[in-house]
Amino acid sequence: MSGWRCTGLSWPAGAPVLGWARSGGAVRGRTSTLAYGAELGFRAEGERTCVGARGNACPVSAVVPVRSTGARCAECARLDRAHSVAADTIADDPRTYRVYLAWFGPGMVKVGITGEAREAARLREQGAVVFSWLGRGPLMAARRTEELLRSALGVPDRIPYARKRAVRAVLPGAAERAAEIEGLYGRAAALEGAGWPEALERLPFEAVDHAGVFGLAGAGPPGRVVTGLVDGGVVAGRLVAAAGPDLHLETADGDVVVLDTRLMTGWDLVAADARAGVSAPAVAVGGGGVQDGLF
Repeated sequence: MSGWRCTGLSWPAGAPVLGWARSGGAVRGRTSTLAYGAELGFRAEGERTCVGARGNACPVSAVVPVRSTGARCAECARLDRAHSVAADTIADDPRTYRVYLAWFGPGMVKVGITGEAREAARLREQGAVVFSWLGRGPLMAARRTEELLRSALGVPDRIPYARKRAVRAVLPGAAERAAEIEGLYGRAAALEGAGWPEALERLPFEAVDHAGVFGLAGAGPPGRVVTGLVDGGVVAGRLVAAAGPDLHLETADGDVVVLDTRLMTGWDLVAADARAGVSAPAVAVGGGGVQDGLF
């Protein structure tokens, strides 16, 4: 991997994919599809620098904090945010959007929107164990529905990743998972006509379960989570599960360590022995230490 930088983890289909770009540039170069059971190992070198915004390199190659999941300096973060759907700056967007309900664990359900063309990729990127579509329509109708549900049902639009990680190893069965999100879907559907935008078409309930896609069934409980990379720090092991931006790696001594791949961005990475374990800073799962991003 010498000469390459990780651009993050994506979920275009049923398997996690790491993106790579040439060091010193923001142009994506290649991808690596990951398979459960495969061995991974890399070492960080040098300093972590800003990944830029909207496909453009940071003009000053600013050094960014090792614990930040954004990997952008303040100016690049501002530019990237200004063009996002979440910023509500593109009200005339002609594309169709979908409103969804996503379940991450008992009592952890959120509402959100995503472009219809992306299908369920956004749900996998967030680590949603189960989800159901709720409706489809123009951006602003989808946004108003999201706000209605947040207000009327007390459903958040953001759940910290630390909470999601903490419950992955002790999830209830598939039927119980589906039942919880179905109950919320019923409450949301009952609001139709009470502030529900006319332009939003309600979609039928269908629970989509990602536990198998994420490989959670046989992963075993994670013990530690990496809080950031450092120069010379190694992360290595056998991939046993993945959810959202997280890789669950079993080290040679049998421990399961979680790596948020957003912490990999901005670093020069070189290959390391997959049996080398983890020498990068890490804390117990649920112990915090990572500057979490949106969603």
